[in-house]
Parts: sequence; C-alpha cells; structure tokens
Amino acid sequence: MALAASASALSLTACGVVDGIGGSSGSASPGKGDDITVGLLLPDKDTARFEAFDYPIFKKEVASLTHGKAKVDYANAEASQDKQSRQFQAMVSKKVDIIVVDALDAKAIAPDVQKAKDGGIPVIAYDRLAQGPIDAYVSHDNELVGEVQARAIVEALGSKAATSKIVMMNGDPADPNTGKFKDGALGELKGKVQIAKEYDTDKWSPAVAEANMRKAIQAVGLGNIAAVYSANDGMAGAVIDAMKQAGATKIPPVTGQDANLDAVQRVVSGEQYMTVYKSFLEEATDAAEMAVYKVQGKDIQYDALTQDKVDSPTEKDIPATLVPVVALTRNNIKDTVIADGVYTVGDICTAKYKAACAAIGLN
Repeated sequence: MALAASASALSLTACGVVDGIGGSSGSASPGKGDDITVGLLLPDKDTARFEAFDYPIFKKEVASLTHGKAKVDYANAEASQDKQSRQFQAMVSKKVDIIVVDALDAKAIAPDVQKAKDGGIPVIAYDRLAQGPIDAYVSHDNELVGEVQARAIVEALGSKAATSKIVMMNGDPADPNTGKFKDGALGELKGKVQIAKEYDTDKWSPAVAEANMRKAIQAVGLGNIAAVYSANDGMAGAVIDAMKQAGATKIPPVTGQDANLDAVQRVVSGEQYMTVYKSFLEEATDAAEMAVYKVQGKDIQYDALTQDKVDSPTEKDIPATLVPVVALTRNNIKDTVIADGVYTVGDICTAKYKAACAAIGLN
C-alpha cells in the first residue's frame, strides 16, 4: 500500500501538483476541509477482493488524505440491485459529500445517479462504468482483460488450438464490463479455436456458473473440452469443481480474473491456468484520492488522476483513470501479488500447497 501511495504521489509530483508545487495555481482553494463523508457502494461479497482489499484500502487512503477526520460510509449490495438502490438513496438522503459506486447494474443505477446529481452530490463510478451523469470513472482497460485471458488459452493450446473445443463462461450481462471482457476475448479466440458452448452468468454467481458447466460437459463431453474461458475467479473455481465432479483427473486450462487467494493457490497447484491480476490496491487508492480531491476542490490534483476519457451509453468524454492489468501465472506470482504485498508466501503456501509452492520456487 505504501508503494502504491508513493507511486501515486510521485506521479503527481512529476506533474507539479503536490503541496502547491508549480506556483500558487498548484492547488485550488478547498471546497471543504478534512471533515467530509465519502460514500462507498460495492456490489457483492462473492468476489473476495471487495471486502478483503478494495474497502479497507479505500478507507485507509481516505483517512490518510484527511488526517483521519473523514468518514467512509460503506455499504455492500450483496448482489441485490434493489438493495444497492436503497443504499444509494440513503446516502443521498444523508447528504454525503460524494459517492463512489461499483454498480451491480450499470443501467438500473442511472436514476439514482441522477438524484445524487440533482442534490449536488458528485458520483464516481468504480470498477464498472455506471450510466447517468457520473463525474469520473476508475477502473482497468477491461477489453484488455479479455484479450489477456483469451491469449493465455490460445498459447496454452499451442498447435492444437484450431481443432480444440472451448467453453466460454462470461460474466453478468447487466455488468458493462462483461461486454468489454467478452469483446476482448472474442477478438483473440475467433478463428483460432472452436467455441463449443457459451454462457452468460447472472450476477457473476459461482452456483450459476457451475450449473452451466455441468450443461456444457453433458453437451460437449468432458474429454472434448480443451479449455474454459472463465471471466473471473469465482466462476473459475465453480467450473473446476464441476469438472472434478464429472470425473476429471486433469483439468484443462481455465482462466480467471481478480487474483483471489484461492485462485492464486489453484494456479500454484496447476488446477487453474491463470488469473488476471488487476491492482485493486492502485485502483482503490486512486478512487479514494479522486473522491477527496473532488470534494476539497483540488482541481489540479483531481485532473492529474483523470487524464483518460471514456464514453457510457448516456455520457461522453467521462474523465477516467485506467489501471494496467497483468496475466498472473505460476511464473510471476512473486513479481505480482507478493511484490505488491497483497499476499505473503505464507498466505499462499499453506500445508495443502507447500509441495506445489516448492516445485515453482515459492518459499
């Protein structure tokens, strides 16, 4: 975390925007002081990163930027759009200073975003691009995520790719990121492999993914499935469980995303081929900085963090920051999640995985 904060500070310093560097125009007069309330709405608890990393990192950074005086009003929708809407409206009613939302349903959240706007409350879309008049967006290059996943499959299949049948387990169609992941993946897969079956997964539910994988096994045949494109780690675990239950003794390449601890352990053991590591540390830190700077009127610092532009179905040229992604495999665990302090070797190499860790020099 300290590394991410230092890197962020360094990048801002380079732009001449920290502590007024670059003259009196380096920092706008704050709209508010440190005693502010930042609303944070996350979508579910099935995706381990949200509770384990995004929220605590975000909260800690907000505290650091405001000398411990700011409050983070946090709520998790637990995969219910109705619940998220109620949580959002409650924050509007409480007149928080700004809302950062990872929308469960990007389209359905738009009326709530409009209410916030009407009430003078800025909204930052986090991880998923919400519709409505949002002020900014923090995420990753989501089409690149799909490309990285699909490229890993093609590389794993090698010369057999053209005759190989794969199953695609896409995410929730209500999540705008799903379309980006899928487009990126199909750009790499079409014409290179045979897509035997393809499924969307309501609310990213592992249970739904497992049920769909059982259908795919029945339709295609367990021995005929050469690889599975799974859009995230929760579904990857479910896909692997379904294949084991069907009698698989060797799991074909399965992709994932989010670098959940259990997924990293599956990568170590060889059950899961790869996961996409998206630095949620950097993403959450950037979101916290953007929220605080926006409320405090520090326009130059805010602008330095929002130099990209994205479009939603309702808005054009939304200021954004897009964090890079990395394909995590058995070969680079030390250089990714361990180097960034996300996990320790001890976290990953529990008794069950000690032999597999030793085999790849992770000790």
